[in-house]
Amino acid sequence: MHAAVIVNPARVRGLPRLRLACAEAFAASGWSAPEVMLTTPDDPGAGICAEALRAGADLVLAVGGDGTVRECAQSLAGSAVPLGIVPNGAANLVARALRIPGDLNGALTTALRGERRSIDLAVADGTACVAMTGMGLDAAVVKAATGRLKRHAGWLGYAAAALPRLARRPVVFTVALDGQSPFTVAAQTVAVGNLGLLPGGFSLLPDARMDDGKLDVAILAPAGLPGWVSIGVRVVGASRHDDSQLRRYQARQVEVSADTELPRQVDGELLGASRTLSVVARPGALRVMVPRS
Repeated sequence: MHAAVIVNPARVRGLPRLRLACAEAFAASGWSAPEVMLTTPDDPGAGICAEALRAGADLVLAVGGDGTVRECAQSLAGSAVPLGIVPNGAANLVARALRIPGDLNGALTTALRGERRSIDLAVADGTACVAMTGMGLDAAVVKAATGRLKRHAGWLGYAAAALPRLARRPVVFTVALDGQSPFTVAAQTVAVGNLGLLPGGFSLLPDARMDDGKLDVAILAPAGLPGWVSIGVRVVGASRHDDSQLRRYQARQVEVSADTELPRQVDGELLGASRTLSVVARPGALRVMVPRS
């Protein structure tokens, strides 16, 4: 059995320790020594993951944050080769949702001795999305939360980047769900989730499931600071209460357009500014290794 370990070196401290731990864990489980492959700015993971598949990898292990997981998912989608995750990012939303241990040994044990689970992917304008995509304020926060800020403050880096942007003027969005008649709303952001968590583990979409074949949509349209407080209370408490300031829907296909060009993000990585965002569910497209029931 052959495995590839794809590492984001910007997220990993102590690469020699990681190599040693991987070698020991794989040997103890009867696997060949894994090939450790480092991501680069030119190839954040999708290319080297595809290379590992062509070389016959039976398992791909992503070591990094949600962006590294997404890059690997881009190449693994539709294949029978499972993805293991060693969470080392600022948010680690996918690992949290799948209950993958945060420590190295626990994550390696899950990848090698856990069980396979098929989960959905979202596809945002051709780009795989494992956690959440969106346009508007959420993407502006991703853009402002620099790598240095996230490395030093973790998920609190996102909160620090969000605070000075909460007073942004709303944007007029037009949203169509599953080909139905579109509706228009003035809001700060439209987010489409395959899972419902935000950085810090707070739940924006409490009904989201990674294997239900559906996407969950949140439209945030707070009326000033009191509106943000109201939304924050509901997110912290995983409340399902909706009103004009927080609306949530489910659909298999989501089409969003805005009256101005906006930043967009996929799993905490910038997708590129645009006036539109098209997202479709791809049920059961990714195999992942999760803790045994």
